[in-house]
Amino acid sequence: MKWQSLAIPEVILIQPQVFGDHRGFFMETWQRDRYAASGLPEDFVQDNLSASRRGVLRGLHIQHPQGQGKLVQVIQGEVFDVAVDLRQGSPHFGQWAGVTLQGESKQQLYVPPGFGHGYYVLSEMAMFLYKCTEVYHRESEFSVCWNDPDIGIDWPLDGEPLLSDKDRQGSRLRDIPAVRLPLYAAIRED
Repeated sequence: MKWQSLAIPEVILIQPQVFGDHRGFFMETWQRDRYAASGLPEDFVQDNLSASRRGVLRGLHIQHPQGQGKLVQVIQGEVFDVAVDLRQGSPHFGQWAGVTLQGESKQQLYVPPGFGHGYYVLSEMAMFLYKCTEVYHRESEFSVCWNDPDIGIDWPLDGEPLLSDKDRQGSRLRDIPAVRLPLYAAIRED
């Protein structure tokens, strides 16, 4: 298993070990002790599966105060996956890290609590699986505008993205009241 921090150190790209032969393949998608030894949470409480067609953009979603860490993986197709640091006081506040995830590569991405998360579907169809460290709380979820110019995500768009009403109405980061945003851990220790 290989671990690689992206442009924001807490966002981690994971290449699980895959065992394959003429019959197919086998891999562990999560093993508590092994992932915990590498710094990922031991306790995931909810799994989600999403199917989307080409051009769908989902995000940027965050929950606060019931923050959700996510271990994401594309099991079929291809997406461009993005994490945005929304933790007040973080040295990476408002910055993003992105990576293309493909079902064939079997890579995973860990997006910690305090980060906005979104993805754009590049293939005809994509099946997107993710484990969450907290259950869904409608009252604490909100969306940051996917094309906020202050964040400046370089989405690999092919035309106008297909958005939900919620994502179409996302707020610019500068317009979100500070009380709605999580704090960077170093601030909590002061």
